[in-house]
Amino acid sequence: MNTAYIAAKERWAARKSGTSRTTERSRERIPPGQKQVTNFPVLDLGIKPEILPAQWRLKIGGQVERPVTLDWEAFLALPQTNDTSDFHCVTTWSQLDMTWTGVSFLALADLVQPRASATHVFFKSYDGYSTNNPLDVCLDEDVLIAHTWNGAPLPTEHGGPARVIIPKRYAWKGAKWIREITFLDRDILGFWELRGYSNTADPWTEDRFS
Repeated sequence: MNTAYIAAKERWAARKSGTSRTTERSRERIPPGQKQVTNFPVLDLGIKPEILPAQWRLKIGGQVERPVTLDWEAFLALPQTNDTSDFHCVTTWSQLDMTWTGVSFLALADLVQPRASATHVFFKSYDGYSTNNPLDVCLDEDVLIAHTWNGAPLPTEHGGPARVIIPKRYAWKGAKWIREITFLDRDILGFWELRGYSNTADPWTEDRFS
């Protein structure tokens, strides 16, 4: 069985049972080199695919026991999570307390059961974008495939109908217009990682470029 997945589930169970507390946010919520904004700038590859929920599919496979392709109805039938987190863009802006609703990555892992060999995750989007993350980063409780932002359906320009949210990494690690999630036994660089961006993307160490 996958040890990172088991450890994440143990942390989740401890918090639910009250034997562990969620780590408090730092008083310094703006990472170095960032400035707080109240708007939500739009950044993409210049393509904004219009995908109706009825047309949307999410394929999940690779190093898993039960690969699956979800349509919109099946996706919404999974356990839903509400989470408020901060959003940090590599272009130096941050927005605080963004509220998302969606399916947690942990719920998707429950569904497909990652194998012991799985160490990384590769995300592909409907606009041709891709990005990569270590599996243990994706198994954090605040990582979501989000379909709702601040109580409204996620707009197309921000990745609707569904996008990946990984609050503890710069935002390019959270793919918009998500269409495929592949569990891998090795790391594969994504679109920006191949073009000089950092492979780890930690805002708190200003890990912007390789």
